[in-house]
Amino acid sequence: MASNPYDEVQLNKKHEEILGRRAVLLQQMEICYEQQKAKKKKQGMMSEAAHERNVKLLEDFQKVENCLRARPLLHPDVLNLQTRYWASVERDLPEWENYLLGKGPAPVTEGGQLRGLQVQKDTRQDSSPARNKGKPPRPKPRTDV
Repeated sequence: MASNPYDEVQLNKKHEEILGRRAVLLQQMEICYEQQKAKKKKQGMMSEAAHERNVKLLEDFQKVENCLRARPLLHPDVLNLQTRYWASVERDLPEWENYLLGKGPAPVTEGGQLRGLQVQKDTRQDSSPARNKGKPPRPKPRTDV
């Protein structure tokens, strides 16, 4: 079976074209493979760095925990105040919850004062003469001899 020389030339051209596209695709696949390898290597390095940071953080937490355990206990009066404070927070939290979440206004009593807050006036005087008189304080005389 003899084929037409023109058909053979056309088939040969198509074959060369296919081989050329194949070579381009192989190059693209190699480039993609190299990029994936580099990405995997970078992720491995980042993972190792994160692991080292986590280990360091755990060590730091353990040091802090040991320091807190070794710290002397608070005075009973301070513990009592702390307990009373948290009890008042837990008692008043339902009233303040919407306000703290930004969903409503602050609770107010009939007198216009914020509910749950006891504002006490500070009756002691400021010892700073600059604040009281609007003038700077006088310099103290030196006792150098």
